[in-house]
Amino acid sequence: MYQEKSFTIPSATGISEETLTTHLKLYDAYVKNTNAVQATITEAEKDTTKNSSILAGLYRRISFEWNGMRNHEYFFTQFESGSHTLTESALKQSIEKTFGSFEQWLLVFKALASTRGIGWAVLYKDTLTGELFNSWIDEQQLGVYTGATPILMLDMWEHAFILDYAPAEKSKYIDALFANLNWSICEKRFSGAQ
Repeated sequence: MYQEKSFTIPSATGISEETLTTHLKLYDAYVKNTNAVQATITEAEKDTTKNSSILAGLYRRISFEWNGMRNHEYFFTQFESGSHTLTESALKQSIEKTFGSFEQWLLVFKALASTRGIGWAVLYKDTLTGELFNSWIDEQQLGVYTGATPILMLDMWEHAFILDYAPAEKSKYIDALFANLNWSICEKRFSGAQ
């Protein structure tokens, strides 16, 4: 059984307390749904012949719920303890090496985050090569890269911003996320990704 994690997120500039509270309730639902689907899978696996078609659907469903749980854990954790700027760290050096400059990466990443539709904008580290790359995850699970560790994740589903910003104001939400981001968490993820 998975347990909901608690997050210590201070008041955020440009993100309301109502949005944060609502978003955390959604995360709690992903944890509960992950546990419920896993329990149903465990029961159905007792007779795989009889339940083969049911199991096929459940195996697909669990990846949505589980990734929804984990994606949100990455997301909320990077805002704990308040905003911290990116230091002259290994992460910043890797961003500059890969994208030419931090400013160029930020421009590209914000464009990625502005993608139409629901999903996640992610800065990944390939754990085999050590290289950084940006990616878009549709829904929760479509576009996840095996062997890559998320370094920075932005939730771009409308539930994450609709109480504060209209869909046409997505760029203001993205700016608010970066204004509140604790880069030290991202730096730790980068250095810990093996």
